[in-house]
Amino acid sequence: MALSPRLEFRQSQTLTLTPQLMQSIRLLQLSHLELSAFVDDELLRNPLLEREDGGTDEAPEPAEPRVEMSAYEDTVASSDRIKDADQIAEGYDTAVENVFPDSAPSDLGSSGGGPDRNGSFDGGDAPDLDQFVATRPRLSDHLEAQAHMLLRTPADRLIAQHLIDGLNEAGYLAIELDSVAELLGAEIEDVEAVLAVLQTCDPVGIFARTVAECLSMQLRERDRLDPMMQRLIDHLPMLVEHNMPALLRGVGCDREDLQDMLAELRMLDPKPGLAFDTSPVETVVPDVFVRAGPNGSWQIELNSDILPKVLVNRSYYATVSKKTRDPGEKTFLTDCLATANWLTKSLDQRAQTITKVAAEIVRQQDGFLTHGVAYLKPMTLKMVAEAIDMHESTVSRVTAQKYMATPRGLYEMKYFFTTAIASADGGGNHSAEAVRHRIKQLIDAEPPSAILSDDTIAEMLRKEQGMDVARRTVAKYREGMNIPSSVIRRRQKKELAQAS
Repeated sequence: MALSPRLEFRQSQTLTLTPQLMQSIRLLQLSHLELSAFVDDELLRNPLLEREDGGTDEAPEPAEPRVEMSAYEDTVASSDRIKDADQIAEGYDTAVENVFPDSAPSDLGSSGGGPDRNGSFDGGDAPDLDQFVATRPRLSDHLEAQAHMLLRTPADRLIAQHLIDGLNEAGYLAIELDSVAELLGAEIEDVEAVLAVLQTCDPVGIFARTVAECLSMQLRERDRLDPMMQRLIDHLPMLVEHNMPALLRGVGCDREDLQDMLAELRMLDPKPGLAFDTSPVETVVPDVFVRAGPNGSWQIELNSDILPKVLVNRSYYATVSKKTRDPGEKTFLTDCLATANWLTKSLDQRAQTITKVAAEIVRQQDGFLTHGVAYLKPMTLKMVAEAIDMHESTVSRVTAQKYMATPRGLYEMKYFFTTAIASADGGGNHSAEAVRHRIKQLIDAEPPSAILSDDTIAEMLRKEQGMDVARRTVAKYREGMNIPSSVIRRRQKKELAQAS
């Protein structure tokens, strides 16, 4: 076959993701905090965007008549209208000290830096109240200040800085000393010496490498690390397993002494670094409210308090566009108008999509909302996407970091999507979350004399609930809920029974 150039026409359809379309898709998966920050940036960047002020239907109160005054009257002459301390005290028929108990006599005078008798400051501007707000120091700053005083040479301080950087949030040293010595080209003995100094820093127990070492450091500081307590620290794995007979033999004490030593351990802090944790705590705010309707249906409402409300100021655009003659300015205004229109449209589409997905979730999980988690149905992204004629990726983005307030509590939308567990009697499938809930119920209700094994739980689920669950699945769900094995549970409940 001969190769020769030729001209051909082909017709095809392709979907091109424009930057604005990609941005609209990204808006779907933003949480309300991230969306609010994004809108704030757009408001600063785009002069045609403005926030919609929530108006009220109440009649406005009549405005007080304005009194025109000069800048001098507003700033200087206003001191004549302010009563001094003596006038205020005379109005209450008492002494000045009773009106201002926290002020010393010198403070009531005209001393520099404090308020004078007229309540003003002679020493300059009034102090900023934000300067007096208590702040929690960071763990690294707290340790660096101590290391600077304890260590003298620059080499030791450099080693200390690397060790401080190697701490995790709990205050444990998460790096190996060999790696620090190799990185800095130092001797391992020097690194160990610096670590020994840093372990004397506050809080006690910092720079420990294991829980046992952390507890030992705190007990040594309290002068309570005797040989018997040290043997208890060495046998911590037995304590975790609640193997009390073996623990008593390993420590070499009676039960009463063991209870006293365990009480001392409970007074210690196994994670001393968390006292300096300054990470912000974010309150979970629902994006959707689900309420029971009067006719037995469910009412779905978006949380309007967290939805950004922006408007396009078209009158400002018309006024400015008429006056400008620069082509660059005209292009800038046109782009701002297009971006503003896109943003308002995208926010509206985002709200409609969230409402649509939430309504389908509520429709399919009506049993959960009515009767509880035992009636949670298996549901996948594909099931919801097909029901509302959307793509699975869109449903996944909509349900990410979104929360739904229901009569059963506050849940993330992802919570309602669970895998299916086959039914043993050929009926409908069971939700994996419902299986977990039933496993926890069975374990919580087991008596100390009849602890349920994973095989027994699987058999009970098959006979009582019709859930075809294997023993390995029961073990996986149990471990996922941080429930110990049957051996450890037997020891725990036995100890509780003896203690009571």
